[in-house]
Amino acid sequence: MTAFALIRPYFRENLRRIALGLLFLLCVDALQLFIPRIIKHAVDSLTDGTATSLFLARDGGLIVGFALLIGVFRFGWRHCLIGTSRYVERGIRDDLHSHLLTLDARYFDTTRTGDLMSHATNDITNIRMATGMGIVAVTDAVMLGGAAIGFMAWIHPGLAMMAMIPMPFIVLSTRFFGKRMHARHKEVQEGLAGITEHVREAVDGIQVVKVFGRGDQVDGRLRALSRDYVRRNLKLARVTGSLMPLMIFLSGTGTAIVVGYGGRLTIAGNISPGDFVAFISYLGLLTWPMMAMGWLTNLIQRGKASLDRLAVIFEQAPTVAEAETPIPLAEVTGRFDVDDVAFAFEGARPVLEEISLSINGGGSLGIVGPPGSGKTALLSLLVRLYDPTSGSIRLDGVPLSDIRIKDLRRHIRFMPQEPWLFSGSIEENICGLDTTAAPEKLQQTIEAASLASTINDFKDGLHTIVGEKGVMLSGGQKQRVALARALYDPAPILILDDPISQVDTRTAHHILGALFGRTDQTLVIASHRFAAIRSCDDILVMEEGRIRARGNHDTLVETDAYYRETWRLQSLAMEIEEADHA
Repeated sequence: MTAFALIRPYFRENLRRIALGLLFLLCVDALQLFIPRIIKHAVDSLTDGTATSLFLARDGGLIVGFALLIGVFRFGWRHCLIGTSRYVERGIRDDLHSHLLTLDARYFDTTRTGDLMSHATNDITNIRMATGMGIVAVTDAVMLGGAAIGFMAWIHPGLAMMAMIPMPFIVLSTRFFGKRMHARHKEVQEGLAGITEHVREAVDGIQVVKVFGRGDQVDGRLRALSRDYVRRNLKLARVTGSLMPLMIFLSGTGTAIVVGYGGRLTIAGNISPGDFVAFISYLGLLTWPMMAMGWLTNLIQRGKASLDRLAVIFEQAPTVAEAETPIPLAEVTGRFDVDDVAFAFEGARPVLEEISLSINGGGSLGIVGPPGSGKTALLSLLVRLYDPTSGSIRLDGVPLSDIRIKDLRRHIRFMPQEPWLFSGSIEENICGLDTTAAPEKLQQTIEAASLASTINDFKDGLHTIVGEKGVMLSGGQKQRVALARALYDPAPILILDDPISQVDTRTAHHILGALFGRTDQTLVIASHRFAAIRSCDDILVMEEGRIRARGNHDTLVETDAYYRETWRLQSLAMEIEEADHA
């Protein structure tokens, strides 16, 4: 996707608004072009002694009337053209957000959040400025500048040619500086993205920063990034700061030529004093387009650099993509078949190898193993956050890659290992946008997740604001809210990653009773606490990305040394905890 192809649809949506704005702008330019003619007649009448008070009052009234109309039409073009730039800004921001939501986990694994924040704010602002004032500056440069030159040539062609001597230097200067501006604007935007990401990380990890006394280290890193950002801006400023004074100098040179040569023509009687004054007025009108060339170049290059950065994101396609002819699934039994699956992150060693298993619809599967054994990776493949590197996964006999993603998500409820909460209320985190939640349904969910006592302890109950990432809640409370979210809107398949890792034994027992009491769901649980998977129909023991053993709880206690020893140690720990609570 080219940079300008990115904004073309937004211009098409606002063609009428742009056309009306350009009409208003052309009216302003036309009215400005008539004012020097009025001044010419007034000056000539004063010079030849034919002026009267009524004549001058009429000319003054015309100028006031034109100024009033210019003000009205100027409001019109600003409303239409600057308004269009705001619509473009909104459209790009909305589409960027929508596009980011289509990208899969692999993209966000390797992309810094600060970069995306910079794209969604500063880059889009630059594009807004380029599309709004850029249209105005281009129109004025072409129409107002061209018409002013035409009127100047009508007054005296030779003088007009003399006044145009600086123009080739202006064109060459804008081309020379424009290329350098584009490259340096991109460097500045990248520097800003680095600062944004560092500040986000520092604020996000403020507890770690404080506990480990890394404030000076974090502050020093920000100061280094800020110095680099200033250095990049100064490199840009040396270019932009040179261009505008150069434009002023060249336009001033044109004025000096006109005053010198035009003054001689006036003294010699080749042009009238009124023509001379009008010529100076038209040159003044031309000065803005000439100066705007430098400002416009800066504006356009800044917007172009931002468009290039955004175009890179819009070119990204999800690796977990919809099939060309996806198969809709209205209903599922919840049967999974995994055949010789392997998986690896890009550029890393395999996380899973030779994984084959079946999960019966309505059955339950437990997955255990030491950290790094591949439990979470396997669950991520089942919910299709990633696609396997090789092998296949089928749901009710249909490959996951062939199922319409919307249907797959509708049939699966997933609780990740790290509970993520939005900064709203507890109720909003559980129910999402469901504002018509039945109190009975919500209460049942709260009871199943063992949240009732926690909610009752809060003054605002379900309306308690949890803060960013649930900072107001303990780890166990956040985990139970995340579990309630997975349980609130039941689906045929429930996949949980370590759902009781941060709760005590008594709470875990209550939650597990609720989970295994649901007989109409396919249940998949990965956990390092064997109590969570003890009641599963089938249990996988994983190690280094492979299945080392499988069977039910009793079978594995008899046949697998790792499972037996881990279960013994955890059982002892549970007995000690229960004795402490007794």
